[in-house]
Amino acid sequence: MPERKRHQKLAEDRRFKIFSGTANRALSEEICKHIGVPLGETKTQRFADGEIYFQLLENVRGVDVFIVQPTCNPVDQHLVELLIMIDALKRASAGRITTVVPYYGYARQDRKDRPRVAISSKLVADLLTTAGANRALFMDLHAAQIQGFFNIPVDHLFASPVMVSYFKELNLPNLVVVSPDAGGVERARFFATKMGVPLAIVDKRRTDINVTEVMHVIGDVKGSTCLIIDDIIDTAGTLVKTVDALLEKGATKVYAGASHAVLSGPAVERIAKSRLVEVVVTDSIPLSEEAQALPKIKVRSIAGLLGAAIESIHMETSVSTLFS
Repeated sequence: MPERKRHQKLAEDRRFKIFSGTANRALSEEICKHIGVPLGETKTQRFADGEIYFQLLENVRGVDVFIVQPTCNPVDQHLVELLIMIDALKRASAGRITTVVPYYGYARQDRKDRPRVAISSKLVADLLTTAGANRALFMDLHAAQIQGFFNIPVDHLFASPVMVSYFKELNLPNLVVVSPDAGGVERARFFATKMGVPLAIVDKRRTDINVTEVMHVIGDVKGSTCLIIDDIIDTAGTLVKTVDALLEKGATKVYAGASHAVLSGPAVERIAKSRLVEVVVTDSIPLSEEAQALPKIKVRSIAGLLGAAIESIHMETSVSTLFS
């Protein structure tokens, strides 16, 4: 079906609605603009003690509903808001509820790596399912096995098509894609294959939460332009140390690409002072004013990708075609 006719069909479909939480309304509006449907009307307020009040302002009985809400900072607040939205839709007799979570908070706590710690990623999956979600759509999960924490259908998209097209346009000389740790090798290898360039790996030793020491560069980066590919940039400590390690090994320039710009604490300042040429991120998380003002940070939109996935899920067509 031609794209224009498909969008027109969706715009006229009364059994299809998209709603947004407060975490990233701008992304939700862009998704709706891409599909050609209006964003659903809601009312979100807070009591004096911070308690969330949410109300749907549209009839959703029997409707295929999509909620767009990344669980970014403040993570707990946005997560609870998402749970309340799901509960409201369930009690309003929505036909099917799909949570669209461009950034999945707590994804890094996906295993018991130390004694007496929680597997918070699994807990969040249980919360979403118990609240009433029938399906979930995620973008670049920290670990792909998180899909297995859910007992509902999960679609897992990658931001790589958006990133690959951008870096191909730059036509960087002697390019080498770099994974900043062993856990991200699969993601970086996929990116390197799409770009048709070699892969290098940085051996990272984590000494504490948000504290890392880069030890070794595995692969030849001398005289190369390096592109570090990761899923999350949090405090940017690992990123900056990786840049230094690559330059010490003879790299001429270093770029970075990440799906989720968490950018906590001193991250923006560290990026500004680093020897990075450019950091490319997506709009899965809204950037702070400080980050928006930094010329080194470039944003690529995933609204079209998410919009196409939402269309495919509603129309019950294949989502896997979006992986390329």
